[in-house]
Amino acid sequence: MQRLLVAKRDLELHKLINKLGCYDAIVIDDIGYIQHSRDEMEVLFTLLADRYERASVMLTSNLPFSQWEKIFKDPMTTAAAIDRLVHHSIILELNVESYRLTAARGKTSDQSDTPRNRAPVKKRRRITRHHEQGMPIHRGATRE
Repeated sequence: MQRLLVAKRDLELHKLINKLGCYDAIVIDDIGYIQHSRDEMEVLFTLLADRYERASVMLTSNLPFSQWEKIFKDPMTTAAAIDRLVHHSIILELNVESYRLTAARGKTSDQSDTPRNRAPVKKRRRITRHHEQGMPIHRGATRE
């Protein structure tokens, strides 16, 4: 977000957004978790509008769409942002307890979960169907 703001200030926002266009997808995690300024939300909207129907955006939020006016600060921008995001999208709504909260509860009841007693965790990233069809694998990805 800060890079977008700096680019806007330097009158190079269009140039930065074009540069971000080389990515197949952009991930925006926890939108709405921290309050942002109107300027930050304007550059975010500009990015979303530019990527609309051209490239993927993966976005997570703890807020339902009905509360997104808290994010974008005005009803018109909120409606336009939601409209662009939900068109041609897959929405996954997870109504489950936070895995962090569950893990924290487990640690308080089971003190044997110390680094020495834990089994090593093998980290893997899921490869999308595009990668299975011969497209390049991006940094850190592994085939299963």
